[in-house]
Amino acid sequence: MSQEKLNLKVERLYRFEGDGAMKAFADIVFNDSILIKGLRVIEGKKGLFISMPKLQGKDKKWYDTIMPLNIEVKNQISEAVLSAYNLKE
Repeated sequence: MSQEKLNLKVERLYRFEGDGAMKAFADIVFNDSILIKGLRVIEGKKGLFISMPKLQGKDKKWYDTIMPLNIEVKNQISEAVLSAYNLKE
């Protein structure tokens, strides 16, 4: 099944200064209809990656609140957010 490219834009990107692993928060808009807040740009051992928004449960564990259902969508989100992050450096 082929996926169409989503109309995706980074609405807001807030960078953090310092040596911590978390480098930025981002909000994205899909198809001018859905706003997703709280994606994070994280510096890992293999470089930068995107972490989806999470909420902490009563058991003190963290759970994703947004999950891309296929790799194409996940890659489009990562590409858009990391491109916006790199442009602001």
